[in-house]
Amino acid sequence: MIELIDKGVYLLDGKEFATDTNGLPTPEEARENTITYQILRNHDVDGSKGDKMRIRFDAMMSHDITYVGIIQTARASGLEKFPLPYAMTNCHNSLCAVGGTINEDDHVFGLSAAKKYGGIYVPANQAVIHQYAREAMVKCGNMILGSDSHTRYGSLGNMGVGEGGGELVKQLLRNTWDINAPEVVLVWLEGTPKKGIGPHDVAISLVKAVFDNGFVKNKVLEFAGPGVKNLPIDFRNGIDIMTTETTCLSSIWVTDDEVKKHYEQHCRPEDYKELNPGKVAYYDGVIKIDLSKQEAMIALPFHPSNAYTIHELQADPERILREVEEDTRKRFGDKVEIDLVSKIKDGKVMADQGIIAGCSGGTYDNLSQAAAILKDKSVGNDYFTISAYPQSVPVYMATTRSGIAEELLEAGVVIKPAFCGPCFGAGDVPSNNGLSIRHTTRNFPNREGSKPGQGQISLVALMDARSIAATAANGGVITAATDVEFDDNHKPYEFDERIYERRVYNGYGNEKLDTELRYGPNIKDWPTMYPMQENMLLELAAVIHDPVTTTDELIPSGETSSYRSNPLKLSEFALSRRVPEYVGISKRIQKEDLERREGKCPANVEEVLSKVGAKADDTSLGSCVFANRPGDGSAREQAASCQKVLGGDANICYEYATKRYRSNCINWGIVPFTIDKDVKFDYVAGDFVFVPGIRQAMLDGKEEIMAKVITANGVSDLKLYFKNLTPVERQILTDGCLMNYYKNLNK
Repeated sequence: MIELIDKGVYLLDGKEFATDTNGLPTPEEARENTITYQILRNHDVDGSKGDKMRIRFDAMMSHDITYVGIIQTARASGLEKFPLPYAMTNCHNSLCAVGGTINEDDHVFGLSAAKKYGGIYVPANQAVIHQYAREAMVKCGNMILGSDSHTRYGSLGNMGVGEGGGELVKQLLRNTWDINAPEVVLVWLEGTPKKGIGPHDVAISLVKAVFDNGFVKNKVLEFAGPGVKNLPIDFRNGIDIMTTETTCLSSIWVTDDEVKKHYEQHCRPEDYKELNPGKVAYYDGVIKIDLSKQEAMIALPFHPSNAYTIHELQADPERILREVEEDTRKRFGDKVEIDLVSKIKDGKVMADQGIIAGCSGGTYDNLSQAAAILKDKSVGNDYFTISAYPQSVPVYMATTRSGIAEELLEAGVVIKPAFCGPCFGAGDVPSNNGLSIRHTTRNFPNREGSKPGQGQISLVALMDARSIAATAANGGVITAATDVEFDDNHKPYEFDERIYERRVYNGYGNEKLDTELRYGPNIKDWPTMYPMQENMLLELAAVIHDPVTTTDELIPSGETSSYRSNPLKLSEFALSRRVPEYVGISKRIQKEDLERREGKCPANVEEVLSKVGAKADDTSLGSCVFANRPGDGSAREQAASCQKVLGGDANICYEYATKRYRSNCINWGIVPFTIDKDVKFDYVAGDFVFVPGIRQAMLDGKEEIMAKVITANGVSDLKLYFKNLTPVERQILTDGCLMNYYKNLNK
């Protein structure tokens, strides 16, 4: 169904591949004719066609895990008003009982900031972040920056990029998003999906094909081909939002009458324009997808790429589930008792829970077809339960008016308001050892809300809403929607613009600077962050050898996110579900560094420094995390800021899983060191890494440095790399963080 072509190709008139390249432009010239480069060049403030880009966006999006920190950081850096449309949705921390009043305290802070600085405020449960963007913010040919990793609107002709809050702060201060000119991979769609196949089936197959091999990492996916016209908008949106899980940089699609209809339907026909590749466009690789051959899929724990067809799972369930059990034991050891094989009843795998939610799952079309499958049926009164979250009030209203909500409720589905919680473990947590099938974006460890450190474990498998409904109709037996008969006769989606007009505060261009910001007791300023000293001494506080370390492991999601506006409180959760001792170790290192700064350097630190001939007065002491490949997943900058708040000065790894996590590290003053892939990192927590002359090397533009590793067995050499840093990023690192950088600029 999916074919990867790992070589450059020319596309002619957006319709056919060139077989003879004689007389065609060079790849560099023809790459400019992709939709990707047409949009990126229009947003590059330098206006050149070089290999570096400095991008300014047209609009920005944040939700209530990130916007308080962004605004606080921007205020400390000289913010005057929002210079571009900036929408703040309240879809992640809308359970206000968690942590007492602090979630709602942040919401009223957000509204006061929207009034003061000229922002857009979307109240709790009105819409999940990306659906509001689709319905109210996107424009063909535009670019939107979001502080959520799933910021993807390419299917509507608008390039979306998910980054950490530091990058949004830069845009608020009229700085730029700086990137290397990216490679572009063509996703060529052919055929028509068969009945029962949904967007998650295609998306899961795509992630499976490209995640492990890094085929599209930090590249832009450009969707085209004859199969595009066979996909409704919600189907395209559902595939597009999941491109984040491929680790690509962004995505964009050709636009057509279906996209034009979307803009007309949402009362913004002027925001549509046709987007197509130029006459001769060059792509650095191709992913061919035959939609007609797509099967119903299931992605088992602990990643969307761990995928099988549902038929494969049901044909060999014991072997496949035992592999998941073994992976669980490797991750959590004897902290939990896992028993997935017990889910096999009469030779078939049973689920305990179904969830259809969020930016990928709660679409009108998904709910419509789920209702059609469940019409006149019952989910039963046994252990299996199912909930559905329409992704916005307009979608909820439309399902009510069309009878979809009625049919779902009659079948036993619980309908809940727009909320992203099930996607990151804040709501609908399954029972211990429960298996939840979800049309949400991720199934990473702990994303469902369990706490392995406390002996809890539950697991999430991703499936399309259609197959989740088919499973519900079959008493919880995991079932492919292609195996059931149904007809969806519900009317098409109708958007009611009055809902947003009546509830959303839109103050863009009408800032009221005399407005007082409303602070709750949990909203705290950032602690002091020190500039880089001449030398750097790092103590390893955590050493993780998992193939990939997610941002949810670096800073757990779920109820911990309620403390996101309190840097010191939130940092208490750093690595708590992966390396519980990390916080205590980091605090001890931070205390020793403070003593050093006060001229009372601890004896153990003096001893280590003496082994490398260094002095305490010009050598900082900070904690360091080693992981093979850290940072897959969320764009939340807290994964880096919590390390910094605890005195983290650097990370060491073989490679960073995503650009956004690496950017977060840089913006929080954490040096993103890498090492050669053939170097065996067999050091442990408590060992030290001494980096001499790092400040001058950073300012001089060097990209590698020889460090010394100090262990109980002696001193050895280690080459560290810090490549692909812009001059501004180097200054941010030497200043200690982005806030310090802006403070110094404003002196």
